[in-house]
Amino acid sequence: MKRRLVLVRHGQSEWNLKNLFTGWKDPDLTERGVEEAKEAGRRLKAEGLSFDIAFTSKLIRAQRTNQLILAELGQRGLRTIEDQALNERDYGELTGLNKDDARKTWGDSRVLLWRRSYDVPPPGGESLKDTVARTLPYFVREILPHVLNGRTTLVTAHGNSLRALIMTLERLTPEELVQRELFTGAPIVYEINADSTVASMKDLAGPSTDEIQ
Repeated sequence: MKRRLVLVRHGQSEWNLKNLFTGWKDPDLTERGVEEAKEAGRRLKAEGLSFDIAFTSKLIRAQRTNQLILAELGQRGLRTIEDQALNERDYGELTGLNKDDARKTWGDSRVLLWRRSYDVPPPGGESLKDTVARTLPYFVREILPHVLNGRTTLVTAHGNSLRALIMTLERLTPEELVQRELFTGAPIVYEINADSTVASMKDLAGPSTDEIQ
């Protein structure tokens, strides 16, 4: 039995382009983001992949990426489950701020700590640890059973919500996790063993160099 799980970070969003903290705000994809999503679909098609079920967040940038990928695969209308458990990390008071302006307000070291630490949240927001606590139980309860039952499963979400899943899949420490980069529109294909461990991983990363927020 093949047990395949594919994770894709959404294509570039309008706020990615403007260098803004996005979090739970809902900007759409840029033209480049649309093309990244389509390219993700083409890369998956070249791998001979199709899906039995898909999951995405409640935010349009992830939903559109999911739709564009499935369109490239000729799978429009595939059952897709949307849940806010897969939403991006909530950046609290940083949301909507230009990252350079945030550094001027709070200082480089403080903003770096909020962005790159595991358990220190920005004011009014979530730490990466908080995001893991929100996202991982949903994955174990709602997504993983499909994978273990042999359904090839697509998860289109966000840099930090996906890192919460990757932490478990790749057995990363908190220190390793905060350094784990995900490129926009770049699928990661996992083959999963019956005991939920990873048998193999293939990163179909494209040329994008957008950083995680």
